[in-house]
Amino acid sequence: MSNASPVYWDPFDREIARDPYPIYRRLRAEAPLWYNERHDFWVLSRWDDINSALVDWATYSSSRGPILEVIKANIEIPPGTLLMEDPPIHDIHRRLLARVFTPRRVLSLEPAIREYCVRCLDRLDGVDAFDLMTEFANEVPMRVIGMLLGIPEDDQLTVRERADAKLRTEPGQQMKVSREAIMDTDLFADYIDWRAEHPSDDLMTELLNAEFEDETGTTRTLTREEILTYVTVLAGAGNETTARLIGWLVALLARYPDQRTELLADRQLIPNTIEETLRFEPTGHAIARYVARDVQLYGQTVPEGSAMMLLVASANRDEKRWDDGETYDIRRKIDQHITFGIGTHYCLGAALARLEGRIALEEFLTRFQAWDIDWDNTALSSTSTMRGWETLPLSVG
Repeated sequence: MSNASPVYWDPFDREIARDPYPIYRRLRAEAPLWYNERHDFWVLSRWDDINSALVDWATYSSSRGPILEVIKANIEIPPGTLLMEDPPIHDIHRRLLARVFTPRRVLSLEPAIREYCVRCLDRLDGVDAFDLMTEFANEVPMRVIGMLLGIPEDDQLTVRERADAKLRTEPGQQMKVSREAIMDTDLFADYIDWRAEHPSDDLMTELLNAEFEDETGTTRTLTREEILTYVTVLAGAGNETTARLIGWLVALLARYPDQRTELLADRQLIPNTIEETLRFEPTGHAIARYVARDVQLYGQTVPEGSAMMLLVASANRDEKRWDDGETYDIRRKIDQHITFGIGTHYCLGAALARLEGRIALEEFLTRFQAWDIDWDNTALSSTSTMRGWETLPLSVG
C-alpha cells in the first residue's frame, strides 16, 4: 500500500510530536535524505547514516550549536560551551571537564541521590493520585545538579526554572534564540564568587582550581567567565533530559504492565530497562549539525552552510539495526543506542543520567507496585529538541 501524500516532518509541529514514529518509518523507507523547504533544513533518519554523521565532526560541525534554531540564529558562542565546539578546542575543554566529572565522583553521589528520592516519595505517603513530573521526576535531577555544583537547596528551583524556560517554545513556534538567552550565566556569578572564598568538595571548587594547557600552550586556570560557561552548560544539560527519562520509565511501565510485573519479580532487569527506555523513547529526538562542507548523499548534494537534523529517535528504531525495533522489550540485548550520541560529543553526563534513572526507578518500585496513568490529562513538553512529559498524572494502588 503506498502513501498518497508526500512524507513531511517538522520539529515545531506539536501534532506530529504526539507520535512522530510513523513519519520516521516513512522517512527511513521513502526519503532517507529529506529536505524541509519551509524551515530550510535537511534530515537523516537511518541508523548507519546518523552513526557516520555523529563521528564526522569535520563535515557535520557542532560549532554553531546542536539545536536548529541556534544554528539558524548564527550567533557567536562563548568558548567552553562544549556542545557548540569542534576539536581541537572542544577536546581541551572536554578533557578538563572529564577530569572533574569522574566516574568516582558520579558514583559518590549515590547515597545522596537515594536519600533525596526517598524524601520525595515520603511526601506522597497516603496520596492516591499525583503528577509524577511535578512531585518527583523534575525534582531529582535538579537536586543532583545542585549537589554537584554546591548550589544551596533553597536556590535550586530557580536554577531549574530558568534553565527549562530557555528550552520552552510556544506550541508550533520556534525557540527564541540569543546569545544572552543561551548563556544565562548571571545566575551562577554569586555562587562562584562565594565558592572562591569558601572552597568545598564540589565541582565548582574543582573548576576554580583546575590547571590545564589551553589552545595556545599556556598552562593556566579557567577564567571566571569560562567557569560561568561550564557551570551553565552543566546545569542546563542535566536537568531536563534526566527528568524526561524518569517520566518515560514510569509511563512505559504503565503502558506495558506485563513488563512491569517482570521487573518487580526481577530487579536485576532495572539497568537494562533504563537502556531500552533510552532507546525506545529518547528524550532528545534530533541533534542538529552545521554542514561545514558540501556532502553527497543519496545522489544529492547537501551544500556547505546547510543545517542537518540527525533523527536519533528514528535511528534507535531502525529495522535494519534492531529486530522489532518498534517493540518495547526490557529484556532486549542492547550493545549500543545513540541517545547519548557517539564519538567526540558523547554525553559527558551519561553515567550520571543512568545512575539517577536507576535509583529513581528502584525507589519508585519499592514504594509503588501498581499505578495507572490518566492519559487524557497528560501533556508533552513544548520544545523542538526534547520530547517528554510535562504532565503525567498517576493514580497509585
